[in-house]
Amino acid sequence: MNKPKAVIFDLGKVLLDFDYSLAIHKIAARGKATAQDIHRHINQSPLLHRYETGLMSTMEFYEEVRTVTSFHGDFAEFREIFGNIFHPIPEMITLQSRVRQAGLPCYIFSNTNEIAVQHIQEKYPFFVNFDGYIYSYEHGSMKPHHRLYEVVEEKSGFKGLDLVYIDDRVENIQAGASRGWQVVLQEDPAKTIAALKNLGLE
Repeated sequence: MNKPKAVIFDLGKVLLDFDYSLAIHKIAARGKATAQDIHRHINQSPLLHRYETGLMSTMEFYEEVRTVTSFHGDFAEFREIFGNIFHPIPEMITLQSRVRQAGLPCYIFSNTNEIAVQHIQEKYPFFVNFDGYIYSYEHGSMKPHHRLYEVVEEKSGFKGLDLVYIDDRVENIQAGASRGWQVVLQEDPAKTIAALKNLGLE
């Protein structure tokens, strides 16, 4: 067993759960499009992909959503609606805190966007408890593209078995494993905690 020297955490469905329907229904209530149409435009859509790879600014994303949904609210209202889709996974937040208290550096590695990050920074104190943050929108690519994994290695200073990576998506985990990282597929917190214990981290 090779004990890792740094832990890489995905964000959504690992540390924070999220539900785009919370935003979709609020946007529908303030516009003319149906919830089904809005879902098609913003949930894992080409529009969201452009935003989360940094191909459009936050204001451009807002204007595009407003155009396709006839959303009546201003940017501040949209920002609150679109960002407020998260709730914590307490066992995983506690796990990350313990790992870092034990002296291992921890990093966030996420396909995400500026609105989400700003909202999380404002609402969740645990989010300052990391040594670095790798966001898709800041680097022009999304997991599982290899470039983003290279950024993790550059920022952390570690490669291969020195890294353990937790993510809820199989394709993302496979991309990490192909680089020699130790990986944990997040299926539920108990399984993830047990996996890290087996690696000597808990």
